[in-house]
Amino acid sequence: MVALLLALQLRTITIDQRLAADAHVGVGDTAMVSASPGSGGDSVVIAGIIGRRADPSEIARSDYRVHLHLDQLQRLIGYGDRVDRFAIATHGDPAADSAVRTINDAAFGFRAYRSRDIAVETSETFAVVSRFHRAIGVITIVASAVFLLCILLLKIDERRRDVAALRLLGISRRSVMLTVVLEAALVSVIGSGVGVVIGWVTSAAVNWHYQARYQTPLRFALVTGDIVLFAVTLSLVLGVVAGALAARRLVRTHPLVLLGR
Repeated sequence: MVALLLALQLRTITIDQRLAADAHVGVGDTAMVSASPGSGGDSVVIAGIIGRRADPSEIARSDYRVHLHLDQLQRLIGYGDRVDRFAIATHGDPAADSAVRTINDAAFGFRAYRSRDIAVETSETFAVVSRFHRAIGVITIVASAVFLLCILLLKIDERRRDVAALRLLGISRRSVMLTVVLEAALVSVIGSGVGVVIGWVTSAAVNWHYQARYQTPLRFALVTGDIVLFAVTLSLVLGVVAGALAARRLVRTHPLVLLGR
């Protein structure tokens, strides 16, 4: 009963999920907060545990997050009636523009910014990394496309005896060429499907590992519909082009020449 009355008199705080896991504390536990380690502080009760946001800027930082009441925070840090920054919620872009103009014109010494502008500035590093990864991806796709195109051309060229036999049986050049192109397209679609499955499994493994390591809901690898559509389309186009080039070369050659005579 005494413990219950004491808990009712204590202020409450919330802490992030990573701090709760590392400190082995939970909702209802009593903790002490102070401005510096080893100094006296206030006893508080942990009222809630909040999850980390899917924010890339939080991954590089190892800081713990604690939410306190405003007056409690003022007394704790001894900062008085001053703030470094504060946020104002608005509804719609016109209200945000009006609030920014009003605040900036009110007095000298502080400035208002939109939250999206601050997000762009703080995410500049991640934008550079993203562009770097995009460049690597383009180079990898081009190199692998040329490599697969050469392999497909060689595989089709190895079937010259089959093409020669079809031509000697009276099958038209157009039919032979269409058959080769359709077969190359089918192989390309099957290959891209296998690649999509491998990519999905790999991205799931990457997310599982790094989300557990950094204790964040941020997804580090994504397989989106746009990526799947791009991969399948690129594979199909390369397959059709390679099949058409190889088949065109074979059907233009005399069947006896294809047979080595």
